[in-house]
Amino acid sequence: MSVYLPHQRGSLHSLPDDPAAYDTVLAAVTEEALARLTPEGNLEHPAAVEDIGDTSLGITALLALAERRTGNPALPEAVRRSTAFHLRERVFRTDNPGYPNLRVRDSGLPYARYVLAPGAHPIGDWPSTVWALLQAVNVLDTAEDLLADDQYDSLLATAHGYWRWLTEATFFNPQEAANQAIGCVVGGLMLAAHLPVGDAKSVRTEALRLYETEIRAHRVRDRGALLPPEHGGAYDNNYGPISLSFLAQAHRAGGEQVFADDGDELARYLDARLAGSGFDIGGPRYSEQHSAFESVLGLRYFGARIGADLGRYRGDTRWSRHAVQADGGLDGHFAFMLVWQIQDTTSWHRTPSTSPVRHQLRSGQVTVSFDTHLTPALIEAADTVAIPAAVNRQHGFGPVTDGHLLSRPMGEIRVRDARADGLTAKLITKPVVTRDHTLRHVRSLYVTDGAHLWTVTVVERLPGSPYFLAGLPYVTADGDRLRRIETPAEGWAHSPSDLRLTHPDAASPYHFTSASPLTQEQAAFALAADPRGYGNPDEGWSHLTTTTALEAQPLADSPADLHVFAVRYGAPAQPFTPVITRTETGLRVRSAEFTALIGPLEGDEQGNPTLTLTR
Repeated sequence: MSVYLPHQRGSLHSLPDDPAAYDTVLAAVTEEALARLTPEGNLEHPAAVEDIGDTSLGITALLALAERRTGNPALPEAVRRSTAFHLRERVFRTDNPGYPNLRVRDSGLPYARYVLAPGAHPIGDWPSTVWALLQAVNVLDTAEDLLADDQYDSLLATAHGYWRWLTEATFFNPQEAANQAIGCVVGGLMLAAHLPVGDAKSVRTEALRLYETEIRAHRVRDRGALLPPEHGGAYDNNYGPISLSFLAQAHRAGGEQVFADDGDELARYLDARLAGSGFDIGGPRYSEQHSAFESVLGLRYFGARIGADLGRYRGDTRWSRHAVQADGGLDGHFAFMLVWQIQDTTSWHRTPSTSPVRHQLRSGQVTVSFDTHLTPALIEAADTVAIPAAVNRQHGFGPVTDGHLLSRPMGEIRVRDARADGLTAKLITKPVVTRDHTLRHVRSLYVTDGAHLWTVTVVERLPGSPYFLAGLPYVTADGDRLRRIETPAEGWAHSPSDLRLTHPDAASPYHFTSASPLTQEQAAFALAADPRGYGNPDEGWSHLTTTTALEAQPLADSPADLHVFAVRYGAPAQPFTPVITRTETGLRVRSAEFTALIGPLEGDEQGNPTLTLTR
């Protein structure tokens, strides 16, 4: 089966980003734009229909930047003509029929339309106006001496009007999309630099107030981090890195420490959830869709700040430099992000952070990314990724007994990290209850040498015929693409007990098999409240009853009062055959690769687990 994830392609830090590379990009933009420029001054792609209100002006900003860098004599006139086109043809002052978010009717303030036809799709006008504001302030920044005084003044007045429409005439952030909201704040901060002192102070003060009260105050906690909410959820694969880029520009333009601090927190969260290969999954708007050049600024800027290789993020490199239409032609949508990343001189930080992270274990080619409940959200080894499997509508990794997955905690989760002689390990102790409300303590040990991952899970003796849910093998790296897999490579997973790959029996939208041609996102949208792209795919995926799953039986030779499960993930190696024995100081896990001593269940003086690791 050769089904590829359509949007997660090459890692963004693989794209050249030196000044010469960007000059090449601008030269290509200039050539295409000058050939496209109409007598009226329009720079829009002929096929553009949606996201159109700002796109011509976005290309204008790129041409103004190109003129700054090259002095091309053909560009000043193109900048003036296209600016005039935007002011004449793309600024609307009468209310769009059907727009639901107005606070003031017939304000006469300017705004940009998502779709030009009146009433065709008014819901998108708020973000389109944010984008138009950002394109306008970029032109004001770079083209002041290219525009006639009256044209500059008209564009500045329009940009100020956009700001007022966004913050006075409509409700703020009506789509609950942090990337749009932070972008609006960025627009205000950049606009203020062009206004008279009194107006500048008012706009800057309002921008900072909106950030504090309408964005920061509504952050959502996930995996220990406070995150700007995106379309009703904590983080979205496509929009989260775009928010990070807006935070980078907010810090560059506004200088306030709060933008750096919040960007650092979002960046550390993203670093912890990303596989080493750059794969990620899950989001309230898009499960597997990744942005591209729009993410570069934030990933590069904050990757350098926190000392992590965030550039491994797999972007949709069809938009590697700028937005394009279906034929590959230039589109001005998001052009402001390309302007900013060219202006920013931060270099990529290319080496992984080595500090222990609560919600991740990473070394070499192995990554375990953990969710809020410290259950793996993904396991990657030997270029293959497993995601949580499902049984009886329960999703995760862990022991299963009586149809009940023991992964949801009923108390405090404790973590201990350890390193020794090239090995990295994490021990997680999680209190859970069985279906009959009996308390159990699931202790999960993860050990890696950077090429293989060895896992050992220990729990007090369980009733019935328990087994271990060890994941749904999902994708493997195939060049610079991620390919869906039916079965992992032979030997990729191993257990000294029986390890089998099971599949749901029924063909139903509520069952997902690895042989299905659907991707996870497609299957999730089919079960979402609105499958057209506005529903929550995470919620849709949670409706799945059963998935393909690796299932491991308990070890036969283990202490009589315990069930022990052991699985190795990674390229074929010698079989993983750990021996578990009880000692006076805890449980000893001895294998050919390592020895680990897991301390007593009650932990140390603070109740935290203890772990000693040796080769």
